[in-house]
Amino acid sequence: MLESLIGFVVVGVAILVGWILGRIDLLGEHARPVLARLTFFVLSPFLLFVVLAQADVHTLFSALLPVSAIAAVAVILVYAVIARLIWRRSAGETVIGALSAGQVNSNNIGIPLSLYLLGSAAYPAPVILMQLLVFTPITMAILDAVTTARASLWRAVVRVATNPIVVGSVLGTLVSVLGIELPPVVMEPAMLIANACVPILLIAYGISLHGQRVLGASGRRRDIVLATTLKLIAMPVIAWAVAEFVFGLSAHDVLIVTVLAALPTAQNVFNYSQRYDVGETISRDTVFLTTIGCVPVLILVTLLLG
Repeated sequence: MLESLIGFVVVGVAILVGWILGRIDLLGEHARPVLARLTFFVLSPFLLFVVLAQADVHTLFSALLPVSAIAAVAVILVYAVIARLIWRRSAGETVIGALSAGQVNSNNIGIPLSLYLLGSAAYPAPVILMQLLVFTPITMAILDAVTTARASLWRAVVRVATNPIVVGSVLGTLVSVLGIELPPVVMEPAMLIANACVPILLIAYGISLHGQRVLGASGRRRDIVLATTLKLIAMPVIAWAVAEFVFGLSAHDVLIVTVLAALPTAQNVFNYSQRYDVGETISRDTVFLTTIGCVPVLILVTLLLG
């Protein structure tokens, strides 16, 4: 169990470095938007391409995929109904909050924790596939529509189809599904750029924390609390129940989907909120709270199901 905390230590150090950079203002006032654009348009597409291209196709489309999808969609819908219909939040804020509740950090935290807790780094692959090929295009389409003055169905389709994150994900999945062996002259440069994504994303997140107070007077405290509660409690419980009683998965597979559902909110959600300038407080604080709060949740899950 002690080894499983390595992933959190790595993430924490990178965020701390970013916070220090923000405190001493080393990169200047334009650091956050520049790093956000670099991550969104360049680094993330390369990372997603590499991860999906190297994933085992049998793992990608295993029984873990529908269980994870049901758990994620359930909490996303619950959040969306409450935020949009009861609290009357804007469409953009509702999307960011819903993703904060249902999109897990399956890459830079999920992969190392899967390796240390479950014995293999391949288990998060179906979740990565679902989030990138289903959630991301829908998210991009909605955020493009609500943040662009001239919105149309065709324009939305074109923007999603040409979105670098979607393009990288689709290409990586095709390489895996078709069994294409890419030569080192292609993969090595891609991996070099991809490896820069996670540290820069975490450093940018750390910079954003400087001068901010978690659950501060932003008028969005209940949004953050709702997203955090759904992410840390409701989503793992739903995943466990669906895997155990609906799909009848083995004890080990039940543990896998429950651990994956208990992972913290993906930093990509914060990247989206920065890119589209909507819901940044919700995503930032939910990422922070779920990253801290998932530690006892994961320990409890492994003790009960491991």
